[in-house]
Amino acid sequence: MSASRFIFSGFAVWALAFGFVSRAQQGAPAAQPPAEAPAAASAPANTDCLMCHEDDSAARADGRPVVVKPAVFEKSIHGGMSCVDCHADLATATEFPHAEKLRRVDCSTCHSDTVELYKKSVHATAQARGSQEAPGCASCHGAHDILPSSNPESRTYHLNIAATCAKCHGDPALTAKVGLPTDIAAEYADSIHGRAVSRSGLTVAPTCSNCHGAHDIVSPSNPESRVASAHVPETCGKCHEGIALKFNAGVHGTVLARGNTGAPACQTCHTAHAIQQSASTAWQLSVIGQCGTCHADRIATFKDTFHGQVTSLGSRTVAGCADCHGAHEILPASDPRSPIAPANLVETCGKCHEGANANFVQYDPHANKHDRQRNPALFFVSKFMTVLLVGVFSFFGIHTAMWFTRELRERRREPVGPSKGETRASRQAADERKERGGDGPSA
Repeated sequence: MSASRFIFSGFAVWALAFGFVSRAQQGAPAAQPPAEAPAAASAPANTDCLMCHEDDSAARADGRPVVVKPAVFEKSIHGGMSCVDCHADLATATEFPHAEKLRRVDCSTCHSDTVELYKKSVHATAQARGSQEAPGCASCHGAHDILPSSNPESRTYHLNIAATCAKCHGDPALTAKVGLPTDIAAEYADSIHGRAVSRSGLTVAPTCSNCHGAHDIVSPSNPESRVASAHVPETCGKCHEGIALKFNAGVHGTVLARGNTGAPACQTCHTAHAIQQSASTAWQLSVIGQCGTCHADRIATFKDTFHGQVTSLGSRTVAGCADCHGAHEILPASDPRSPIAPANLVETCGKCHEGANANFVQYDPHANKHDRQRNPALFFVSKFMTVLLVGVFSFFGIHTAMWFTRELRERRREPVGPSKGETRASRQAADERKERGGDGPSA
């Protein structure tokens, strides 16, 4: 086949194919233009909501106000958002006023991590049990006037947190109703921490959230709580690091670290909320009694000594527990580092008693008259004194009883009447005659 014939055949096949496609397109129905989608309902704008809610009379059916001031909302941290960003069930609302009851605002839409922490808290647990008093997000942060915690006007600003918590924990009626201590807020306000915050304005001083947490607050009975006994040294140590190191090295911290939650921690001696200045005389005297809650036998023998009797009178001129044993790094006498180790006693006693020597420190600050093994001489002297006192009082008691009996008998022999004086004189004269040997007339 020649080249010209091949080209002509190819052109003929192409023309036939083109004609077939054209006829097929002419027989097909014409394509219809796409139908227009119905216009979506636009969400209400903030101005739509404020038409009602900026009115001072806006309130629910039960009288609770739902007023939202534009200036306040715009100043808030959510000021650039739309109302329906939080009130999502109104995003498609077309009729106003809307339904009386709306769905609870779900803060987890934006703050999912924080809400997850809150769900573990004692507040969320109380809400799940149906408590109407348990606080939610708005209870602490506000609703339409939320400000960042760095803003001094915010409810959650460091200097304002105690007042925010006191709205519930400082309400005697509310705390009594839900079974919480009624004096926590007042105790904190009068504590060294509370005064540092409220009076001195120290943002480094601890407030409620520093110890309890902000969103994941759990009960002290929960082992995971920051204020559970085992975690208290760590919590306090965030500020008092040096003291925490000493406490952890001492006998109390060691026992606590072993899992003995009955061992004393910071709050055992200093209390949890009513913490006072440790340099004050009143606190130093009170903590002596606090030691006695665990060491009852030691405090009893201490009170028998000169030191104990003077402190019982309210004086701090003599040694108390911490003066000899230390305050935080308390160690047993067997530890060479302990202030009461035998090798250190002269130095320890010499802090108050200048010139103390080895003979001086033989004094027993916890002498026990009932412990024969520890103090044999004192034990026997005490027994002797007990027998002596019982004997003396018994002898004179019996003597007094016999004398009283004779006196009573004598009085019963005397007649009662106007001639009592003469009768007594006559009886005395008769007694004298008997003693002289007869009843005959005198010379």
